[in-house]
Amino acid sequence: MPPLMKLSAITLDCPDPPALAAFYQQATGLDLHPRSGADFAALGHEDGLGIGFQRVENHRAPSWPDQSVPQQLHLCFAVGDLDEAEAALLELGAAKPDHQPQQDRWRVLTDPAGHPFCLVVGG
Repeated sequence: MPPLMKLSAITLDCPDPPALAAFYQQATGLDLHPRSGADFAALGHEDGLGIGFQRVENHRAPSWPDQSVPQQLHLCFAVGDLDEAEAALLELGAAKPDHQPQQDRWRVLTDPAGHPFCLVVGG
């Protein structure tokens, strides 16, 4: 049986969609959707998978690794070199939590809105 659905986008709640879209656009090279605006912005690629960013009033950033405000989800990105990618993303505005479970294998960073994401070596 063919699948009923195909994943088309992952959307993150945040306080400032254009700013978070700009961070991920610089980090991933994805294209900004032409109808992006103040309350919702999206990035996409010709493969069809997109990342959306929606404004949520009183957004509370995840508190990873503490779960007082759960992370709810996290994104993983393949990179060629962990150290190089980490340095570039920190320069773009990411943060690096003190807790790093296995930083020789992957790195946990947070985006400017506080969402955790992982960098893993791979294609």
